[in-house]
Amino acid sequence: MRLFVSVDLPDELADPVADLQAEFDDASGLNFTDPEQAHVTLKFLGDVEADRLPDLERELAAAVEDADVDTFTARFGGLGVFPTLEYISVLWLGTETGGDELTALHEALEERTTAMGFDEEDHDFTPHVTLARMEHAGGKELVQELVRERDPTVGEMTVEDVRLTESTLTDEGPVYSTVERFPLG
Repeated sequence: MRLFVSVDLPDELADPVADLQAEFDDASGLNFTDPEQAHVTLKFLGDVEADRLPDLERELAAAVEDADVDTFTARFGGLGVFPTLEYISVLWLGTETGGDELTALHEALEERTTAMGFDEEDHDFTPHVTLARMEHAGGKELVQELVRERDPTVGEMTVEDVRLTESTLTDEGPVYSTVERFPLG
């Protein structure tokens, strides 16, 4: 099973995310994510054997408890890229509020999962929703311009849980399904 831990955006934010992605339609080289599957990845786990699932779920529940984060509001807005504006691989939507809570959850999950032998993240955590991946630099200048000039707010949600999510790769792109939910506070 290919797994990650996430906070999933609600259905009512799919259209605003799609509208924001549409602003980048003329930027060649972008491969957009499915706005109906928009999420904040808190921890990517990769391929996990099914027999590890009970231990993993127990440790994820403990991590959410360790984070001591109650239900909170996250507002999504602002644009950014990884790794830099000069070399863009990912275009993302940031958080205006809720970033501290998402970071606390990430840190607790990171501690528990690395103790189980999962790979440690090799970069600082930035809470974000991936909008697109840049396959080639054809539309780089337009992306740079929009990231510099636009400061959109997409909407907000009440974050009530963290999800263990399975990613199944298909010819049409990844399909995500919730394996388990871990309620906050």
